[in-house]
Amino acid sequence: MRGLIDALRRERVLPRAELAGLIREISDGDMPYLFDAARETARSRFGNRIYTRGLIEFTNYCRCDCYYCGIRRSNSRAERYRLTQAQILACCAEGYALGFRTFVLQGGEDPYFTDDRLCAVVSAIRKNHPDCAVTLSVGERSHESYKRLFEAGAERYLLRHETADPAHYGRLHPASLSAAARQACLFDLKAIGYQVGSGFMVGSPYQTVENLVADLRFLQRLRPDMIGIGPYITHAETPFAGQKNGSLALTLRLIAVLRLMFPHALLPATTALGTIHPEGREMGLKAGANVVMPNLSPTDVRALYALYENKICTGEEAAQCIGCLRRRIESAGYRVAVGRGDVKRES
Repeated sequence: MRGLIDALRRERVLPRAELAGLIREISDGDMPYLFDAARETARSRFGNRIYTRGLIEFTNYCRCDCYYCGIRRSNSRAERYRLTQAQILACCAEGYALGFRTFVLQGGEDPYFTDDRLCAVVSAIRKNHPDCAVTLSVGERSHESYKRLFEAGAERYLLRHETADPAHYGRLHPASLSAAARQACLFDLKAIGYQVGSGFMVGSPYQTVENLVADLRFLQRLRPDMIGIGPYITHAETPFAGQKNGSLALTLRLIAVLRLMFPHALLPATTALGTIHPEGREMGLKAGANVVMPNLSPTDVRALYALYENKICTGEEAAQCIGCLRRRIESAGYRVAVGRGDVKRES
């Protein structure tokens, strides 16, 4: 198994069967070796720097009905909200004062936020904070929409592919959504010039090791700048309410595998990791992750952006407690990097 880890670190690719074996069969005794390899790979590229992004969850309205998501259209119990442009800009101003130089605008696929409205928000952020990067995470849109948002000043876009296997995708989504359409959006974003982030859930219903291998293969084809993965966590107001949560151990293993496959990529220690375990994000950093995304949203809406249950959204997760977060990062052996956190793409 250590030979496979060494080969992956050296070549960044393994045959399908060996990759599946690494995911499925690695022993507890070999896990420290995998994590050490991932940490050393991250340090060789980024030193001990951990990048921060200020997350603004600006709408929990969504036209989609994904079976796993707490803000799905059919959840009549969700308390809906939208931030105004003024509220979003206030979040950015507060974040800027706290030292953030990247803002991530994340929301459901809310038809209210037309291209005109969203472009106006992006342009205003860039006008107020020209030294900052604007990242969007607002789902599937047309090529023309993505192009307009890019021209308005958005440079980065996060869109998890969720699962690369079309059959598995169909078991997690209504028939109106497809893996092919999702993946086409990602390649559109790359063609336009965005720095692109993708990713998948770990332990989603019906997921197999073969599905995970397909996810890794798809990411090799896409070659994203950022890869966000996290354990699947249930929500009571979805068709999957009775399903089990994803595995922390498997998520950490896959973060390390991703670090070896994509030495240059930004890998966040996600909120879901911190939700499933009190020290989940620190564990993610020690497995090769190098990004944290504290929440800049107004405190009265943080709990309403509930993709899953029991999401951490106060205390250290609050961006205003950046000192607490910095101490936690330093306790894991890293330091918070100040700046936009641009990463040079590999050829």
